[in-house]
Amino acid sequence: MVIKPKIRGFICTNAHPVGCAASVKEQIDYVKQQGDLGQGPKNVLILGCSTGYGLASRIVSGFGYGAATLGVCFEKEGSEGKTGTAGYYNTAAYHAEAKAAGLYAKTLNGDAFSDEMKDKVIAEIKADLGKIDLVIYSLASPRRTDPRSGETYSSTLKPIGEPITTKNLNTSKRIIDEVTVEAANEDEIANTVKVMGGEDWEWWIDALKDADVLSEGFKTTAYTYIGKELTWPIYGHATIGKAKEDLDRAVLAIRQSTEGLKGEAYVSSLNAVVTQASSAIPIMPLYISGLFKVMKGDGTYEGTIAQIFNLFTENLFGETPRFDAGGHLFQNYKELQDDVQSRVKAIWDAVDSDTIDELTDYKGYHQEFLKLFGFDLAGVDYEADVDPVVSW
Repeated sequence: MVIKPKIRGFICTNAHPVGCAASVKEQIDYVKQQGDLGQGPKNVLILGCSTGYGLASRIVSGFGYGAATLGVCFEKEGSEGKTGTAGYYNTAAYHAEAKAAGLYAKTLNGDAFSDEMKDKVIAEIKADLGKIDLVIYSLASPRRTDPRSGETYSSTLKPIGEPITTKNLNTSKRIIDEVTVEAANEDEIANTVKVMGGEDWEWWIDALKDADVLSEGFKTTAYTYIGKELTWPIYGHATIGKAKEDLDRAVLAIRQSTEGLKGEAYVSSLNAVVTQASSAIPIMPLYISGLFKVMKGDGTYEGTIAQIFNLFTENLFGETPRFDAGGHLFQNYKELQDDVQSRVKAIWDAVDSDTIDELTDYKGYHQEFLKLFGFDLAGVDYEADVDPVVSW
């Protein structure tokens, strides 16, 4: 079948297997071009390994440090006449590249929040790897079923306290308009913390520690985005922000519970990038489009793979890690510089529907969005007949 992007609102409902493979190869090539990275992880567990920062973490671990990688994701394979998810194709591409390079790669597809998946992962570690020295927690899901209570929780993207009305880049209509978001109630706040907070990360580390599959001196990190004033109304000072605060609670609990292993646990604060999740959050498409304009112009913007490469080499495995005021590994320091934020704010205030392309890099934003699903990659023939069924 010939596969063209099917975009509905802020999501793309299909994916291109050849394009996804090209995107994965592009990221692998970036890492390989950096040369010898020195000492780093050898056996890595990536929870949420198929897209975005989780996929980039797998690529840096495998092709930067030669690590064996065990991944967990929740993706749908393709069938005759229907494409699979981008994450499924990304994972298949990683497996193919890893096999060609002689790297160990295994992926378990299912509910990472479940106790059953924890048991499966532990069995794989014991059978193949022995011990894990790095655990990446990069799960992104709109809902979570608590395996202990059986209750399913759904997250919300809402401010806390008062409703907000804010400028918005409507990607469906390609105009600047306004969006009003009602304030969350207490149940919505609590549910978002259950889905996106640190409880599951903490339970994963407990399960791995109790099974004796964590090496002494292991490291673990969960990823967060904090931002500044422009994004705070719907991101920082909002339901998502409360969930992110719970990661800070969890990191302290993990440090205490793994003290005997001399484990290291961190929350890593990363750049705003185009992801399937960020595309759904009001404010973020306009903010990122303005940010692209400023930071690409300065030559300082780091996309997903560059950001994770620098996180590993500068912070996680660097000699002088950088921390922000909240104690997080501080990788998005270039984005949060006052001068950068003031110029993005000036774009935000001035832009209207007629000046989107002049004042922002929405074209770059849209290209990055398409690339998430394997579209708009150089060298890919999008008129060719493609089999949507791919295996790993």
